[in-house]
Order: sequence, then structure tokens, then C-alpha cells
Amino acid sequence: MNKQAVISAKHLKKAFGKGESIQVIYSDLNIDIYNGDFTVIMGSSGAGKSTLMYSLSGMDKPDGGEIYFDGTDITKLNNDKLAVFRRKECGFVFQQIYLIDKMNLMDNVITAGVLTSKDREYIKNRAKELFALVNIPEKTWRKTSSQISGGEAQRAGIVRAVINSPNVLFADEPTGALNSANSGAVLDVFTSLHQKGQSIVMVTHDKKSALRGNRIIYIKDGKIFGECDLGKFEQDNTERTEKLDRFIKEMGW
Repeated sequence: MNKQAVISAKHLKKAFGKGESIQVIYSDLNIDIYNGDFTVIMGSSGAGKSTLMYSLSGMDKPDGGEIYFDGTDITKLNNDKLAVFRRKECGFVFQQIYLIDKMNLMDNVITAGVLTSKDREYIKNRAKELFALVNIPEKTWRKTSSQISGGEAQRAGIVRAVINSPNVLFADEPTGALNSANSGAVLDVFTSLHQKGQSIVMVTHDKKSALRGNRIIYIKDGKIFGECDLGKFEQDNTERTEKLDRFIKEMGW
């Protein structure tokens, strides 16, 4: 069965600096992100993983090429239209947890939700469902991010990221600042969302995180150097782990 591309990027170019100090990140990169996939982007430091994710999500414009996101070429949108587009179509989770500490968790989520929906009651009810999904109890909704663990804060950040039912959830090293236990809990949330049909693009250096994806893309020298299909995630699947190990070794990781 042919998959439908929710994002299709063609001939992307991106560089930083000028003259002799110019650093080319990618010069002719083509990539499709498919609807319903949990796509993981891997590669060595400086390979352009995060830069690519920022381009695909409209957070940063490439220097050349086209990015069709659900049929819209987002490289043609001005900054104001791009901001509205991102708000409606994208969710973002980063290594740094950007919750407003003066607000409790529920208010953080509702504030993000009402940016695209005027139905505050709907947003609140959806927030309750999502908090249940990520195993954050009601007593914790009223706490601020400084009053809870890093893992709870990151899970709350995921709730905020998906409150508006984004077309694609983007995550940049979402477990990078967490310990093993909290990382596992956060990754379980990503798996649950993916199983419910959420399209996800995640950048990571972490093999345990990468194992949650069904499609692994390896970036090297500004190109897609290789891909690996891991299929549906299963806990403690030795064959899956060995397949990823072989792939990243072949990629020179």
C-alpha cells in the first residue's frame, strides 16, 4: 500500500555564514514524511538533523527548494502566515521544557489551545483526556513546572504540543535532559500517540528513543545516507534492536 506524504521537500538548500566561513548544511536534499509514520532522524553531530526538522516544520526557512506541507508550499508563506500555519498544523517538543512557570499545567495547555479554538470548554475536556493519556493525575494539573519532576513537565509539554490536534508532532531530542525512568515514560507517550495515528518526526542521538520509530532516516554530509524500516514498535524485541544496531553501524554511527 502506497503511503501518503504529509510533507514533501524537494531540492532543499541551507547554509550558514558567508564567504570563506560558509557552512553548507545541505545543498540538494529531498525527503518525504508520510502520514501516520513515526519518523526518526539520526546522524552525527553537525549533520543537520535539527536544521532539517526546523525547515520541515516552518520554524526556519531554507535557502532554496520547496516544502509542501499538506499541499501548501510553506517556503512561499510570509512570516505572519507561517506563524498561523505552524500553530494549526504543528506541535513542538524540545529538550528544553518551555512551560510558563507562573501558570499551572492546565493553564499552560489551555492557553495554547485557545490560540486556535474559541471553544474553551472543548479545549479543557481534551486537555483532561490527554493528561490521562500521559499519566498525569488531576492533583498535578494545578502545579507549576517547578513543582514537578522533569519527566512530568515534559509529558505536560507534550499535552500542550498536541492540544490542537496537529498534523505533525515534531520533537527535538525530547529525552535529552531526562534520566532513564523519565525518558521511558516520555517515550511511552510518543508511542501511545503514534498508535492513535499521530504523525511524528523526532530528532535524536539516543538509540532507545530511535527504537520507538517505525522509519529511521540517517543524515550524513547533507544527504539522506540511508533508511531503515523497523515496523510496529514492540517492547523488548531483540530482533528490532539488532536491526537498528546493524543499520546505524552500516551508517558509520
